[in-house]
Amino acid sequence: MPLTAPRRFLFLLGSTRRAGNSELLARHAAWQLPPDTEQQWLFLADFDLPPFVDRRHDAPYPTPTGPEQILLEATLWATDLVLVTPLYWYTLSGPAKRYLDYWSAWLRTPGLEFRARMRGKTCWAVVASSGSAEEARPLRETLQLSAAYLHLPWGGYLLGNGSRPGDVLRDTAALRAAESFFAAEAHRPLTGGR
Repeated sequence: MPLTAPRRFLFLLGSTRRAGNSELLARHAAWQLPPDTEQQWLFLADFDLPPFVDRRHDAPYPTPTGPEQILLEATLWATDLVLVTPLYWYTLSGPAKRYLDYWSAWLRTPGLEFRARMRGKTCWAVVASSGSAEEARPLRETLQLSAAYLHLPWGGYLLGNGSRPGDVLRDTAALRAAESFFAAEAHRPLTGGR
C-alpha cells in the first residue's frame, strides 16, 4: 500500500474579529483532523494587502512581495484551502474577498504557473451567519464557482448560526456537523441549526 503525504490545511480567517463564530466553528472541525495533518491559520486582516487593481490588459503583474507573497506561498503550500468567514451582506467578508481578488493577479503573474500549481487542492468553506441558510447561498455559490473556475475539488460547506461572540457554540447541529466535516463527501453542504 503506497504511503501518502499528510494533508496540509490552510485556514484563511476572513473575519475582522478574532475568535469570531466562523473561526470557533472551524477550530471545532479542525480538532477532528488526524494528528499528522499539518495546519496553518492565517488571520487575513493581519495582511495589509492594498486594494486589488485589475491591470491584466495593461502590463504583467509583478512578482508578489511582502504580505501578498506570504499569502501566495501559504496557498501553494496547502493541499486543502479552508475559507473561514462570517456572512457579510450576503457574501464574503472584505478580507476574504480581497484575498480571492489576488487570485486574479496570481493567475496572470509571469512564471508563477498558479493554475497548474493549484491543481488537486480541495476547497472548503466554514461560515457563520445569523440569518437563514438561503441568505448564505450567494456566499456558498461564490466559493463553489471560484473553485470550479480553477477545476479544484469542492470539499464542502459548513454553516453555523451566530451573531454575538460565541453564539455558534450553542448551535449543537453545526457543532455535530463540524465533527465529521472534513471527512464529508464532496459537494455535500452541511448546515447547523436552521
